[in-house]
Amino acid sequence: MEVLDKAKRAHGDLTSSVATWLAIAREARWKHLNEVRQTWRNTDCVKGKTIFNIKGNSYRLIATVNYESQTIVLKMLVTLAEYSKGEWNQ
Repeated sequence: MEVLDKAKRAHGDLTSSVATWLAIAREARWKHLNEVRQTWRNTDCVKGKTIFNIKGNSYRLIATVNYESQTIVLKMLVTLAEYSKGEWNQ
């Protein structure tokens, strides 16, 4: 949750969007990426990381989703501009 709390402190406009994503993720029992996309349409997988587009594609929530253990490890939540620089993927 530290990733989400830090992002909400830095970007006050994220509070509602993060709360929505968190509620969906807590209830989800995803088995693969296509199931993720059924509940959170704008989601991609890049080099083993699941990228959730948050708040109208203004932000990217980068996570590792383990479908077998049903765990999500949040790596970072960045603006679209930060994401586009590619530093998150190093």
